[in-house]
Amino acid sequence: MNAAATLPAAPLDVRLMNLTATILFVGCAVAVFAAAGAWLVRNPVFAIGRIAVEGDLVHTSAVALRANVAPQLVGNFFTVDLEAARRAFEQVPWVRRAQVHREFPNGLRVDLLEHEAAAYWGAEGGSTLVDSDGEVFEAGADDLEPGSLPRLVGPAERSAEMLAMYRRLAPALAPLGPDIDTLELTGNGGWRVTQDSGAVLELGGGEPDAILERVRRLVNTLPRVAQQQGRGVEALEYADLRHQSGYALRLRGVTTVNGDVPARPAPAARRAGQNQRRG
Repeated sequence: MNAAATLPAAPLDVRLMNLTATILFVGCAVAVFAAAGAWLVRNPVFAIGRIAVEGDLVHTSAVALRANVAPQLVGNFFTVDLEAARRAFEQVPWVRRAQVHREFPNGLRVDLLEHEAAAYWGAEGGSTLVDSDGEVFEAGADDLEPGSLPRLVGPAERSAEMLAMYRRLAPALAPLGPDIDTLELTGNGGWRVTQDSGAVLELGGGEPDAILERVRRLVNTLPRVAQQQGRGVEALEYADLRHQSGYALRLRGVTTVNGDVPARPAPAARRAGQNQRRG
């Protein structure tokens, strides 16, 4: 005989009562949690009432940010969509990146990073800029000092490349005096510089190192070429660096052929080319 006797199965009615009790208990628990959730959702204590904005803000006001974004926030502390809130903050002009966190019981903390403007982008009069990483963004440029930044004109997908080229060309052209006003990437892939003085430099296309070599050739020889014409480098009006053996240029007070690209070099241009060939 076994020491441990097998317990008989509970009667059917007892098992039905236990199952019913379990169902009732679970149902009550669910109802309690649902009621608690509904209370949390409706309770004004947890409505978003505070938005703390952090970050080095130069062009963006924390007050304006809250005023612009708060009406777009849906839900309370527990239900607000943080991803949607992030996108709303990043739609504000000058905001490059936002991170949104909850702060109990009714607040949000927003860490913001602004764009750092490096250049104007596109045609005059627009509100588009390029930041220090070469990213094109829309922002009001009213608080920027007029003429404080160069202008880049070209395909938006090449904005980073254009900013990098500007950063190489600016110091290379510095000995000529005027700063770069506009750097343009033309439809045929050539580079065009307009200086603050109004002088236009056609740099041509190719690898950046080849373009920089043509620029250095101009910078190194222009003072001598201009002097031969009784002028200084400040008399430069136009230079075409797309010639393999030299460059064509136009100086104020020196007659040249008409047209954006001279059909044949002017006297100063011919000397520039000849000097390069002899070099």
